[in-house]
Amino acid sequence: MHILVTGVAGFIGFHLARHLLARGDIVIGVDNLNDYYQVSLKQDRLAALAAAGGNRFAFHNLDFSDMAALNAATEGARIDRIVHLGAQAGVRYSIENPHAYVQSNLAGHLNLMELARHRAVEHLVYASSSSVYGGNTKLPFAVEDRVDHPVSLYAATKRADELMSETYAHLFRLPQTGLRFFTVYGPWGRPDMMLWNFTNRILTGQPIPVFNHGDMYRDFTYIDDIIAGVVACLDNPPPDDGLEKAGGSVKPHRLYNIGNSRSEHLMKVVGLLEEACGQKAEIEFLPMQPGDVHKTYADISAIQADLGYAPTTAIEDGVPEFVRWYRDYHGV
Repeated sequence: MHILVTGVAGFIGFHLARHLLARGDIVIGVDNLNDYYQVSLKQDRLAALAAAGGNRFAFHNLDFSDMAALNAATEGARIDRIVHLGAQAGVRYSIENPHAYVQSNLAGHLNLMELARHRAVEHLVYASSSSVYGGNTKLPFAVEDRVDHPVSLYAATKRADELMSETYAHLFRLPQTGLRFFTVYGPWGRPDMMLWNFTNRILTGQPIPVFNHGDMYRDFTYIDDIIAGVVACLDNPPPDDGLEKAGGSVKPHRLYNIGNSRSEHLMKVVGLLEEACGQKAEIEFLPMQPGDVHKTYADISAIQADLGYAPTTAIEDGVPEFVRWYRDYHGV
């Protein structure tokens, strides 16, 4: 297949593109290489993809919220399916720089749907987020739950993407699958995320900031399990059969949680990091941050039933694997 992947220089996009290339697909990658975190990491990911894919990997450095640039870059190219992973990420950063989220996550999502619509793409898979569940207290979070009380602008944009996709599935019968990711971690991860930040601080003797005084729970999901779920969805477009799909739509649009389906206490993960790093952490306990949620926990029964999704990596295995990669990448 010929697959367009946005955010291809990002954490999940890189791993997905590498998997698709390994199985023989042709990948067109799009990313604007912004400086939200160190660009050198994104460039290293792209170099690895170029080495793995050869002439089956093409990269376009562009902002997909610019429709003219997106059309120009993909003109004449065959695109069978799209995986739209590119977005302005980060819950806390959305409080500081809200306009970046409107541009990338709203205008950008619309552009990818328009491209898919006019190019008669077979299936558009897009990244949503577990943050759409906001302040929900019912656990685990299920795709049938109401999600109209977001606690961050980032979450609000991701929910808006889901609603726009429902509209395009209705108006244009565009097959789409939205994926609500739960706390993804693993090799080649993002420097702004907890595991990278804590590993760096432990190894350099800096205090680690632990919010809500350590009373936090997250459904940590290893990157290989995330990619297995994304690929299963990509290969199985929702049918336009009028039947209710996961998430409640009767159009060719479904929503899935992709998580480990285990909510782990933050301090347990800190302990695993200390063990993998071989030294104790200096902990700075802090109050809850605006926009954060206390606990995430994925109900993955919908994607299990439909596609046989079954995560296999426990944090006891995944956390040390990340630390091994981190040490190797940084030579420490």
